[in-house]
Amino acid sequence: MAAPARIEIDLRSCAEVFSRPTGDPDRTPRHTISEVATASGLTAHTLRWYERIGLLDPVDRAAGGQRRYCDADLHRLAFLGRLRLTGMSVADMLRYVDMARQGERTYPERQRLLEDQREEVRQRIADLQATLAVLDYKIDLYAGRAAAVAGVPVPCQNTPAEEEQSA
Repeated sequence: MAAPARIEIDLRSCAEVFSRPTGDPDRTPRHTISEVATASGLTAHTLRWYERIGLLDPVDRAAGGQRRYCDADLHRLAFLGRLRLTGMSVADMLRYVDMARQGERTYPERQRLLEDQREEVRQRIADLQATLAVLDYKIDLYAGRAAAVAGVPVPCQNTPAEEEQSA
């Protein structure tokens, strides 16, 4: 009788799953709360809070009661982290998660929510680019003044009065 074929499972570490949440996630509960906290940068308190308010589905427990997260939980946490980076409120993240739980019929609403958030991000990027331009201008201006103080002639765009008004 032939020996049964050995099944090899390529389980990625908690950090690998969180940093590259791709593919169909393994649903085996195997990551501890400390591993997830380290991988995600969230505290254990925040992870428990996310579960309590419904951003995460109830997390499986080991025989001793310790939480065990699966790769699907890490995929969700990675996405929620991205949403937080966009400035999305916890209330809107909850709306999104609730819609996701309702399935495909909420695709249009989820799409609108994400499109609205994308527009806010684009506006924030434009504001930051304008701010960066002001900083660059001031840095160049002061670099010119520093060169002038050192005896290197540098043409100045503004008069001192104009500069003080824009300070």
